[in-house]
Amino acid sequence: MEQLIGNTSGTPGSLEWLAQAYAYPADGPWLRANMVASLDGAARLDGLSDGLSSEADKRIFGVLRALCDVVLVGAETVRAEGYRPGRARKEFAEQRAAAGQLPAPVIAVVTRSLDLDLSAPLFTEPLVPTVVITTSDAPADRLARTAEVAEVITAGTGAVDLPRAVAALTGRGWRRQLSEGGPRLLGQLAADGLLDELCLSVAPLVTGGDSPRIVNGPGIADVRRMRLVSLIEEKGFLFTRYLRPTDPDRSPSDRALT
Repeated sequence: MEQLIGNTSGTPGSLEWLAQAYAYPADGPWLRANMVASLDGAARLDGLSDGLSSEADKRIFGVLRALCDVVLVGAETVRAEGYRPGRARKEFAEQRAAAGQLPAPVIAVVTRSLDLDLSAPLFTEPLVPTVVITTSDAPADRLARTAEVAEVITAGTGAVDLPRAVAALTGRGWRRQLSEGGPRLLGQLAADGLLDELCLSVAPLVTGGDSPRIVNGPGIADVRRMRLVSLIEEKGFLFTRYLRPTDPDRSPSDRALT
């Protein structure tokens, strides 16, 4: 593993090296997304993102989870990828404790319909309680059943109000936020101006087909050029880290409280 852009000390590819390369800002809430895509822009292969992944991609995936407070993920991705609870990693236990973090990241599922398998390990075996973010007018019977196995946050009517949802997560002290998609959720986060950072793994594959892009949804009114701050290569896979330009009129803290 070689870092082509960026400045990270230590043994390349080690957990400590990666944790330094992907460290969160010291202050304020921060929402990053982690996605993988093929060279021609596909977000999935044979219906799943795993077909585009690699050993190094999975290593970075694990580090990003170990650094965050909460993982924001859409219900469609939870169903398709068979999501499981966040797990504690002994390599990061001391670091998380010193930072006042829970032993494992919280998984926060965004869903309007509450079409979830509540008997899945995500809800029956979490080390820290799973969170479900839905609307105030979600089906009452499903809402009651969900509240029995997860912490429920309601934000918006008819559709999940993501700015309110993200602010609610920040209000619980979970400022280090990570979205793992899917493309529809990431599209909504980007359209709402909530995305501070994109960590994109580029697989050396050309897949064709009709897979969605990593951002799939409404157009972004305020299109911004992202700034490349890190580029790592291993076996033809590229691991990029982009930040959005600093907005002098709106700080991350201001954004989280709107």
